[in-house]
Amino acid sequence: MPVNDSFDVAVVGLGPAGAVCAGLLGGLGVKTVAIEREPAVYDKPRAFALDHEIMRVFEDLGVAGQVAEHTAPFTPSEHYGADGQLIKRLGALPPPWPLEWPPSLVFEQPAVEAALRKKATEVAHVAHGEVTGLHEADEAVRLRLHDGRTFSARYVIGCDGASSTVRKLLGIEYEDLGFDQQWMVVDLRVNERGLAKLPQVSIQYCEPERPSTYLVGVGAHRRWELMLDPGEEPDPWELLARWVTPDDAQLWRAAAYRFHALVAREWRRGRVFLAGDAAHQQPPFTGQGMCQGIRDVANLAWKLHYVLALKAADKLLDTYQEERKPHVEKLTAIVKDIGKIIGERDPAAARERDRRLLEEAGGKVLTVPRQNLIPPLEGGFRSIHPHSANGTLFPKDGGHGMRVVTRPKDPSVLRAWFERYKCLAAIIRPDHYVFGIANSNAALDRQLAGMAQQLS
Repeated sequence: MPVNDSFDVAVVGLGPAGAVCAGLLGGLGVKTVAIEREPAVYDKPRAFALDHEIMRVFEDLGVAGQVAEHTAPFTPSEHYGADGQLIKRLGALPPPWPLEWPPSLVFEQPAVEAALRKKATEVAHVAHGEVTGLHEADEAVRLRLHDGRTFSARYVIGCDGASSTVRKLLGIEYEDLGFDQQWMVVDLRVNERGLAKLPQVSIQYCEPERPSTYLVGVGAHRRWELMLDPGEEPDPWELLARWVTPDDAQLWRAAAYRFHALVAREWRRGRVFLAGDAAHQQPPFTGQGMCQGIRDVANLAWKLHYVLALKAADKLLDTYQEERKPHVEKLTAIVKDIGKIIGERDPAAARERDRRLLEEAGGKVLTVPRQNLIPPLEGGFRSIHPHSANGTLFPKDGGHGMRVVTRPKDPSVLRAWFERYKCLAAIIRPDHYVFGIANSNAALDRQLAGMAQQLS
């Protein structure tokens, strides 16, 4: 695209969330610039999992086929307790799947991120550099780069990670949601000898002496997450000696992390928004970190498009924080609880945990579908007429944009959805969430009128 210093939207950061944001906006015809410090995609994995909702966003981008080549269904995750017994299992819903993709997937981040960035470069202008200043005027924000270049945009989205320059320039602080643990994350490419030693499913070792996670990735990729003691700086191979040796695998990445639960106090300041890790951080125990960032930008992109195209008033943009912040906080609370179950270090408390989980499941090992952990949206841009369908993710219907979908005649996942919610029509938002439902033409007219009022 031709270089121009004046844009509708500037996206700062071109990681997964930023690349999706720039790709969605550019694909909608919004004049977009993406500003990224690093000229190349990071060549090591960080995020590990995605889900069917994110695959549908990739479909909207036109990259789902390319991404699918670098994914695999997430194996069941078995939780073993203090004495080595199976106490819980996270699994997957069986087909037919509501979005036609496996609900939970593992993926290779470098390859997927390269596809996302390529799409962004096709529909948006990309500038390499570091943002050092933001100045908001009445109608635009002026961004200054370290080399003196400037860009003007009507709106700015900070997708620039946990150490976000945009967030710091705005002076927005994180709220601490009360989780702080030190872990080491180790990624290996395992050879045939090593693969023969390892479990075929993912495992949570809920053992007080060292809580650990083993994850089955794509192909020969295997990941371990191992809790560290205060001040501990071990050799990763020493931690992995229980499972593999250097003869079994090639070390791809090893890094120590503090797993936090943080959320920005504000997600919008005037014409500037925060998204992805710039807006929130959560522990990795359900693999939802990257997914949350992509949900952010999928939520925000269509709203910005509507406002810029004069289909909606600016107040629609306030629903971004109204919807996404509570959703992130609610899912983070679920993830924290899972982390506390896995990371219990007191042996007596761990055995009590094991007993309680088995008792709650009636003496059986309970299998929980991972996607059942994802809450609906609450509040924001949705019908004022309460219904349990409002704010839920709609099954795949082949549609795009704001639309009305009516109950099909033929048996299908879609028809089953309408029967479940006892309705004849549904108003679906561009991000595929349900605005509201109706059981008659008159009720549908009222819903559409209410939606128009919220947009005006």
